[in-house]
Amino acid sequence: MPAAPVLTLFYDSLCPLCDAEMTRLRRADRLGRLAFIDMQAAGFDAADYGTTWAAMDAELHGLRDDGRMLIGIDCIAAAYTAVGKAWLVWPLRLPFARPAWQAAYRWFARNRYRASRWLGYRCPDGVCSARYR
Repeated sequence: MPAAPVLTLFYDSLCPLCDAEMTRLRRADRLGRLAFIDMQAAGFDAADYGTTWAAMDAELHGLRDDGRMLIGIDCIAAAYTAVGKAWLVWPLRLPFARPAWQAAYRWFARNRYRASRWLGYRCPDGVCSARYR
């Protein structure tokens, strides 16, 4: 029997890169330690989690089983650690490098639709071009 999720990830399924990354994490999650909520799903309300849709759209959010919300690189590090791949995200945990990683991630998150296209991911009709900020 799988364990209860330790982290619930809130993701944007219209972002091809984001959706692909959540698929990779699902495949790696053999123990059921992650749960996934699509922010594009009908009825999704960020207020139910004490935040706004704009904030959740700006950076990856994850709700821990203890009720604490993780944002950005902290969420990424927790997700990969939960699926047994902490070795992939160890640089995110280096205190002296955190500001640079946070800035790089925030830039990337703001440009994720463009990055999806640059990396060859197929975008739903008009979504990626309409989402450039």
